[in-house]
Amino acid sequence: MRILLSNDDGILARGLGVLETTCEPLGELTVVAPDREQSATSHSLTLHHPLRPVRLGERRWQVDGTPTDCVLLAVEALMETRPDVVISGINHGPNMGEDVLYSGTVAAAMEGLALGIPAIAVSFGGSVLRADALLDTQVPVLRQLLQHLITLPSLPPDTLLNVNLPPVPGDAIKGVRLTRLGRRAFSDSITKMKDPWGRDIVWIGGGSVEWSGGDDADFRALRDGYISVTPLHLDLTHRDVFDTANHWWRAP
Repeated sequence: MRILLSNDDGILARGLGVLETTCEPLGELTVVAPDREQSATSHSLTLHHPLRPVRLGERRWQVDGTPTDCVLLAVEALMETRPDVVISGINHGPNMGEDVLYSGTVAAAMEGLALGIPAIAVSFGGSVLRADALLDTQVPVLRQLLQHLITLPSLPPDTLLNVNLPPVPGDAIKGVRLTRLGRRAFSDSITKMKDPWGRDIVWIGGGSVEWSGGDDADFRALRDGYISVTPLHLDLTHRDVFDTANHWWRAP
């Protein structure tokens, strides 16, 4: 089993190191990750300047680009043989609900999927400080889950699995739930301030979050102490609306 690992927190991120430890017994690992933090870069490609992959060791590279760049370069240029699976993470923070639209972690997995490779994104559903304290304890249960997922006989086509780990010790995880994306609304996420020269600037981030969704929503699984596994796919077509289009759509 050839496994490509990437992330959006950078090659030195603790979450990536824990993912390497988790996956080491599962197959031959290749790591290709950004040389710096690339959170919230979504599925962006670097088109306006060349990229410089730097080899750090056997099957280990850093790239001065986005998570999407890393997976594309790994598959098309750096690896001698295509990987059997792409696993992205472990992100320092959750990727649930609309987060998946912004997440570089999910985008790295999505790029693998776009290249025809099964893919999994893994995130820790708590703060960075809690991740530092708890991720090592979650290695055995995450390894068991990934072993199961990467050896499934088949997944639906064009589908990746978005995994979120609850912010509890590994021995307190209650199990795994198949979930849907919840909905989240940010409040007060724009902070106005001055730069050192007194000019107005704004900073995006922080604030408070309110979640909504059914009993099978991803955020509810984490709140209950379960690992959330949400299937995502490339086709953004709203099929329910498409199937009922005769009620509202008339070609001009």
